[in-house]
Amino acid sequence: MKTIDKIPTSKIQRASKLFKTGAKVGVNYLKYYGEKIVRDEDKAKKRLNKNNAEDIYDGLKNLKGSALKVAQMLSMDKSILPEAYVEKFSLSQFSVPPLSPPLVIKTFKKYLGKNPNELFDSFNATSVNAASIGQVHQAKKNGKKLAIKLQYPGVADSISSDLSLVKPIAVKMFNLKGKDTDKYFDEVEGKLIEETNYLLEVKQSKLIRKACKGLPNIKFPNYYTNLSSERIISMDWMEGEHLSDFTKKKNKQEKLNKLGQTLWDFYMFQIHQLKKVNADPHPGNFLISNQGELIAIDFGCMKEIPEEFYTPYFELAEKNNLKDQKKFKIKLVELDILRKEDTEEEIEFLSNMFHELLSLFTMPFQSDYFDFSDPIFFQKIAKLGCKI
Repeated sequence: MKTIDKIPTSKIQRASKLFKTGAKVGVNYLKYYGEKIVRDEDKAKKRLNKNNAEDIYDGLKNLKGSALKVAQMLSMDKSILPEAYVEKFSLSQFSVPPLSPPLVIKTFKKYLGKNPNELFDSFNATSVNAASIGQVHQAKKNGKKLAIKLQYPGVADSISSDLSLVKPIAVKMFNLKGKDTDKYFDEVEGKLIEETNYLLEVKQSKLIRKACKGLPNIKFPNYYTNLSSERIISMDWMEGEHLSDFTKKKNKQEKLNKLGQTLWDFYMFQIHQLKKVNADPHPGNFLISNQGELIAIDFGCMKEIPEEFYTPYFELAEKNNLKDQKKFKIKLVELDILRKEDTEEEIEFLSNMFHELLSLFTMPFQSDYFDFSDPIFFQKIAKLGCKI
């Protein structure tokens, strides 16, 4: 795979890359309009999606950072984008062009003050994994195999400028208005900046590892603060298969059930005990060991759940509150879904919509056992998504 010697970091450089990508997309649409007149429209549409997905991904993968993170997030929901986009954007989870070895060494000297071969007994300057925020290298020290996560240069500094370029497009696409727009982008910007703080990630990872040590069938790496910095993380190398690769194979149902239960227990523990949640749960952050254990390897993006949200939200999952319209509306007010300035028509619409939505999405909390393989459950979700 081709390596990268330099990442565009200034607003002008990154804007130019995005505009060039936009121009390619524009050309693809011109071709599409011509093709659908003389050829089959469905085939022309598929070709358009394929060409656009390739051009957009090729533009984003060299920018890295928040630009590529958007593609990563979009690839996780197959209902948002056509298949061609999901297939291409899913590469951003763990397969993008890595930094060149000279740039890797330069980054080590900047953030740890030494050449990597001075810090480790051995170090592979060619990455074994590259994604949106950073890439992973393999190293050894004192007989132990380590994974060294290296953040791409300039990623943290370009977040604000990237979002300022994306904001006008997102506002139009999602019909965001007024203060809601600012609140949304402040949250996104804050979490992306937090994710580039590797010292914070090491701290959060250690806390999660310690808190979850009693959970069965799940493993976490050790983290080494003396070999880490604000842009570099050193941790145990964990042997396993990426979750996305594992799920493509034919596995025994018993093994799948066990892993599904492990994921559920892991997230329920975070939510209900720690009042925190790993807010970046894409498949690239999980491995499956040869023994069928779940391995969690990334806690750069954690979201704290405030009590004023946690209490009314999970009270909505209770059958009695779902059945009692008066209590249900009170909880919607507490969650700031219903507001004083809403009209009667808006209150009626939002109440009915959220009642239908929550009645469906809280079903797993209504009983001790829930079968997530039930096709009817997901058919209802798809139908509701189209309705909303």
